[in-house]
This record gives sequence, structure tokens and C-alpha cells, in this order.
Amino acid sequence: MASEKDQDSQRRQPGAGPRREFREHLFHALPEYAGPYSVGVMEVEVPARSPRTFSGIKRDHVHALRMDTVLFSVFYPCDASSYAPKTRRGTRDKTKKKKKKKPTKVTWLPRPRALTSKGYAKFFDTPRLPVTAYIAATTMFTKLPAFRNANIAGAAAHASSGTHNSQDTLMESREVKPRFPVIFFSHGLGGSRTCCSTVCGELASNGFVVVALEHRDGSGARSYVNIPPSGNLAAGLAIDNTNPERYYTVDYIFPRNNPLDTSPHNPQGVDIGLRHAQIDMRMSEIEEAYYVLELLNKGQGDLVYRSNLRKKGNAGSSSKGLEGVDWSSWEGRLFLRDVTIMGHSFGGATTVEMVRQAERFPYIGQGILLDAWAAATPRPGEMTYQSLRKPLLAVTSEAFMHWPDNFDRLCEIVKEAREGGAPCWMMTIKGSTHLSQTDFAILYPRWMSMFMKTIINPRRAVYLIVNASLEFLGRVLPSEATRENAWVDEGILQTKLFSAEELPRDYKPDDKFIASRLMIPHELQLRTSNWFRRKPKASAVATDGDGKPLLGLVNFAPGDEVWMHFNPDQEGR
Repeated sequence: MASEKDQDSQRRQPGAGPRREFREHLFHALPEYAGPYSVGVMEVEVPARSPRTFSGIKRDHVHALRMDTVLFSVFYPCDASSYAPKTRRGTRDKTKKKKKKKPTKVTWLPRPRALTSKGYAKFFDTPRLPVTAYIAATTMFTKLPAFRNANIAGAAAHASSGTHNSQDTLMESREVKPRFPVIFFSHGLGGSRTCCSTVCGELASNGFVVVALEHRDGSGARSYVNIPPSGNLAAGLAIDNTNPERYYTVDYIFPRNNPLDTSPHNPQGVDIGLRHAQIDMRMSEIEEAYYVLELLNKGQGDLVYRSNLRKKGNAGSSSKGLEGVDWSSWEGRLFLRDVTIMGHSFGGATTVEMVRQAERFPYIGQGILLDAWAAATPRPGEMTYQSLRKPLLAVTSEAFMHWPDNFDRLCEIVKEAREGGAPCWMMTIKGSTHLSQTDFAILYPRWMSMFMKTIINPRRAVYLIVNASLEFLGRVLPSEATRENAWVDEGILQTKLFSAEELPRDYKPDDKFIASRLMIPHELQLRTSNWFRRKPKASAVATDGDGKPLLGLVNFAPGDEVWMHFNPDQEGR
């Protein structure tokens, strides 16, 4: 992996980002993206082409799993030159003399923010008022460091270690407009389209169009479904025409008579009926989102604009909607084959099944699993008789690595793909926990450290995920999809293999805390000593794009931050 010298040589000038507002400095904030592209974001909700229900599962005599509309956020490389009033590092851009419009940003907490906070309190099964108040108070004004509805980037951004801004580099040549590879992102239980925005935005800043779904299958904390003007809905939903608010909410569905089916110690195990039905609906939602991308790529963005339900006056919507998008700039700009499917936790289970069903999803080329909930992943023959035959990258947290049943099942999944002739990697990030791969770890690092016993710096955990993913995609994507990119290569996928017997158990928790947290020996002494520790040498710890050390409770030197379990270039496990 990268040494100190390698880190310095690979450090790039990041793309320009929107200026952070004053109130964002007072509350929890997300870091700006490190890749050479500026990042744009759009929020899209469109009616499903064929509204339908999934399985016979009902709640209150109504089908619980129903697809009436599909909601997702699109993170993409953008051209910020039309408005970025301030560059990423605080120096004003004086290259443009004409007046620039003020950029707007998307809130991290989905609208309506207070009611979404209540949804999280319900999902966590905690007292509603204090949890709702705390989440709302700390993230009400948190916004994504991306330009809403910006133009898609018109030229390739090349990595540069010089003093010029990346956006200037991007503007040097506009003769050939780049085409961008696509990633679909599927969230885990309690998630939303923005809960892993840092991973999605980082990938977009490196030249990907990332479509982050908000699943309405009862796996999210809360989502608002706008009823289309046509009223065309799946069977079984009665519309109250006297109610001027034409929407309904979807909250988390707890399995009936088995509410703790996610627990490693649950004697009843996973509610397979519910989870497999949810995976089926999730895959259908992704099919609908893929269709929207096809429309954009064909130059039919106006159709998407007219169909969009996330607009002024509708539930969960900003007044900005999709206003100001130059739809013509999207024509022919996407690689819609060899698409990557990526998912966290239950989204990892969704990813496995989509990669497996090659006949249904011929455009899916590979999958990336982030701390996959392997126990909920269908086995061959349960949903399809096809087997895995496409490349996989599995990234687990140390907390999930210590969950034997899940770890062994994930190994079986990787072996299935490997036996199908596909190159596969599986690795664990040291000192990480399940939420280390989400925005929650970045927004609430102290809570994660105190209660989840997360050891690694949360931003470093995300960078390891992103950089490992870029290395993986650089190997498996066709050359025409990657030739314009100059990604950081830390050599993460070249890490030496470790056997299960060699893996340290220093931070393995007691059985009652398996999967949920780590155990820190002599914790009080360690935390106290960290208050007085000296700044480590640059070679002893990874750094961010500015060269600042990314310190955790325990620091692992670059080259010693992951355990590798499977590697096609090396033998065994």
C-alpha cells in the first residue's frame, strides 16, 4: 500500500465545492469531496411504469410492499464554473467576469426533516421526543457538499498535484465530452438515499454517475411517496380524495412475531419471507431507475422533468425540484453497460442477488458489498437458479468480521463467484464498525467511538472503501470506461492474504455485543493517553487531501489498515 512518498505524489487538487453557509459551521457537517471533479446532485421521483405489489405481506389490511413511484438521488461529475462563487480551498475564482448565480444545496436529512427524524426514532425503537429532537437539532441544516441541478461535466478532469484548481483543468479541453460509468447504490436497513452520501459523492468526484436509491420496501426509517397526478397505483390502496395532501408514508416494517430478525442471537433467525420479498422489490426499483438513465442518455430528459414528483408543493420536496437542469447535456454521456451495483448491509444482500440474476440484469457487470448482511442473502435456488459469475469486491467491518455466521456465509458467497470464474476480493477494515461505511460515522464520530467502540478515523474508513472500490473498478471495467480517469492507487487490493487463524482478536467483543460494537482493552487508559499524544509522523498515519493526519483512537499505518481474505492474485483464504 501507499507510503508517505506515495501519498504526497498521488495527492490531487480536488474539484470546487459550494461555499459552506454560516449555520453549517454551527452544526454537524459533511466533508468536501476529494476527487478532481466537482459534484452535482439531483433528486428524482417518478411514477413506476407498472405499479404493483410484492408478496402477500400486509399491514393494517393493506399490502405492505408496493411500488407506486421510485425515488433516488443522482450524484454526478459536474461543471461548477457557471456558479461556484468560491473555490474549494477558499480562493475566489477570477477567471469569469460575468455574474454567477448562487448555488443551492440538498439537505442531508430528507424532507420533511422533523418528521423524518421521528421515523429514525421509531426505527431505533427509542423514546421518540429526545431522539427526534437530537437528530433534528444536529443535522437539520446539514447539507451535501454538492451543487444542486448543476450541468454534467463537459470535459474530463485529470489528477493534478499543481496549484491550479481541478475545475480549471477540466475546462482546458471541451472537444470530446467524456462518458461516465454508472453505479447504483442500495442502502441498508433504516437507510435513505442520502445516508451513504459521502461514499456516493466521493465516487462521483472521481468520475462516476452514482444513483442512490431510497427503497420504499419498508426497510428505510421513513419515506414519503407522492401520488402521481394520474392516480395510477398498485391495487389495494384506497385514496382519500378529500385529503388535499396526495401522498402516503412508508415506515420501517418490523417482521411480525420476529422483530429482532437482524440480531445474531435471534433463535428464530431471519424472516426470509419478508426479506426476500423486499429484495425483489428493491431490484424492481433499480430497474425503474435504470430506465430513467436510459431516457437521459437518449436525450429525453424533458420527459423525466415532466414526470418528476419531487417539485414545489409535493411532500418531501424542495421548491427547486429539477429546475435549471440542462437535459441536452446528458445525451450520450453514460456508459449503460458494465454497470456496478453497490450496497451496504441489506443493500449488500440486494447486490448479491442482482449480480446473480444475470439474465434479468444483463447490464450489471460487477458488485461491491459493503458489510453485507449475508444471513439475509438468498442462496442459489431460493430466488433464482443462476449462480454468481461476475466480479465481486466485499468490504467488511471488523465488527462484522467477528460475527462468525455472517463472515462464513459471506465467504461462501465470494467462493460461489470465484468458482464461477470471476475475480473476487474480500477484505476487512481494521477498527471499523457497521456504521463506519455510512454518513452517521462522520456526522457523529464521538457517539460512534463511545458507544460502538469504533477505533478507526471515520473519514479514513470511507477513503479506504472508496479507494479500494476504485482499484477494483479500474481492474474490471472496460478500458473505454476508465481511460479518462486518474484514480489514486494505494495498492489496497495487493494487501497480503491473512488466514482466519491469523486474524487478531484484540478487539473482539463479548458475545452479547457481536456485530454491533468492538471491545477496547484498557479503554479509559487509552482515551486518556490520547489527550496527551504527540502528533504522529506523516509516514505513520494516513492523511487527507490537505496532508492533515486522519487520527483515530488507534492508528494503523498505511499498508497495515486492512486484512485481506480473498485475492485472485494470491492463493487460499
